[in-house]
Amino acid sequence: MDKIQEEKRHLLQEKMSYIVTMLDAIDPEKAGVEDIDELIAMLEEIEMKCKEYRQEWNGE
Repeated sequence: MDKIQEEKRHLLQEKMSYIVTMLDAIDPEKAGVEDIDELIAMLEEIEMKCKEYRQEWNGE
């Protein structure tokens, strides 16, 4: 894995860690639809990046 790939992988790991931190901090009694929508949007962004990087790294 080259340096750029390693940096991209690290960035994805940081984003996932941030989401886990957010999930741990959410009070289920107070969480609103906006909170859940934000988490879903972040997960979708990570999914898109994973697909993009996979295609890039596989030469597609």
